Amino acid sequence: MIGKLILEDGSVFQGMLASGTKAVGEVVFNTGMTGYQEVLTDPSYCGQIVTMTYPLIGNYGVADIFEQARQSFVRGFVVSELCGKPSSWQAEGSLISYLQARDIPCIYGVDTRAITRRIRSHGTMKGVIVSADAQESEIAELFGRPPFIEVVNEVTTKEVYRIPGNGPRIAVMDFGIKRNILNSMAQAGCDLTVLPAHTCAAEVLALNPDGIFLSNGPGDPKDAPVATVRELIGKKPIFGICLGHQLLALALGGDTYKLKFGHRGSNHPVKDLSTSRVYITSQNHGYAIEEKSLAELDVTVTHRAVNDETIEGMRHNSLPVFSVQYHPEAAPGPDDSTYLFEDFMRILNKEMNKARGN
Repeated sequence: MIGKLILEDGSVFQGMLASGTKAVGEVVFNTGMTGYQEVLTDPSYCGQIVTMTYPLIGNYGVADIFEQARQSFVRGFVVSELCGKPSSWQAEGSLISYLQARDIPCIYGVDTRAITRRIRSHGTMKGVIVSADAQESEIAELFGRPPFIEVVNEVTTKEVYRIPGNGPRIAVMDFGIKRNILNSMAQAGCDLTVLPAHTCAAEVLALNPDGIFLSNGPGDPKDAPVATVRELIGKKPIFGICLGHQLLALALGGDTYKLKFGHRGSNHPVKDLSTSRVYITSQNHGYAIEEKSLAELDVTVTHRAVNDETIEGMRHNSLPVFSVQYHPEAAPGPDDSTYLFEDFMRILNKEMNKARGN
């Protein structure tokens, strides 16, 4: 079936629909060469239509080991060439079948580079995926739908659950956490209790955790539970990534702003300011911390994006609190930054020894 992607500015890109389902959402782009299944199941993409810039998508198929959440939360998927016959020893099926079975709207055979250039020039914007013969009234109705801001509520766990371990007890605030983040902490030896996003601070502290982890997630950080994070600061060691990083900044008194087109991909260079070493990182965020807002706060910027100098990491100068903007566990992407989980473990052990009087 012939379809089209229509952007809010009136741009139209025609292609083929992998399914007949229509879609509406914020159109963004991801620059990763691989990892399309991880992208589809990263809850941070909730509410968005994702355009993959790499031309061939689906060539190694799909497999359960790449899943990052209980389901896909993307509103739509845009690719140039959609491979129907994958080749990989891990493949359990084709991407086309995967999309159709989950009713994920997908348009392929479009000029994804042109879409990306449009977004880079004009910023992210709303878009719709419809059939080529869609009526103007149907398109107008889709564009007229109000933005959905309760995205964290959509992606967070509905129930408290535990991943047992022999190490420090971690209360994980799930704002849209990826499976591999939990795997990385479990492999580090942590005993994890995963909590819904809107769990109050008293309930978190009632678990008497050794530390608190603030996860990645979708949407504007100002729509997430900033007040809860503010109550947790100073009570326990805290490690935040992505949305958790932004929430920490807001809770400490800083501010955030929306980037023109965000950072999404598995090839973003980030500089560690303490060593001058550059790490290649996996990223997925549309918001960043406002530099000026940290000037009077007791924090130090620890990492910066090489491409645009935005803040990619910070730590509190007197409390065991630190965060990064990128995804240190990758999935997809390089594992350059998995050392951050080890850093968290060192901080936890230091604070636990201090509490014991050692």
